[in-house]
Amino acid sequence: MGAFTEVLSVVGFVIRALGFAVLGFAVGRFTMDAYKKAIWQLQAALAVGFFGLLVGLTNYSSPASMGMFAIAAGAAMLMSFMAKKEENSEEAKK
Repeated sequence: MGAFTEVLSVVGFVIRALGFAVLGFAVGRFTMDAYKKAIWQLQAALAVGFFGLLVGLTNYSSPASMGMFAIAAGAAMLMSFMAKKEENSEEAKK
């Protein structure tokens, strides 16, 4: 029974890490999309809220989960910046 419990524990850790990656991507994408369309007061609130979430997750979650969240959120932010460059190049072609 001990080996089965260990396997379930490892599977649980993997699922938690993947869940944090999905959450990180979704939160990063939402934050960047909302940030572009918002007034400065809402932009400040989004930035404070996002970094507050990072601080809270760093304190209360496991390092692997937090790392997956940070990697996925960073990927979402980089994708947001890349899309901006692609839009500018398409407009220049027209």
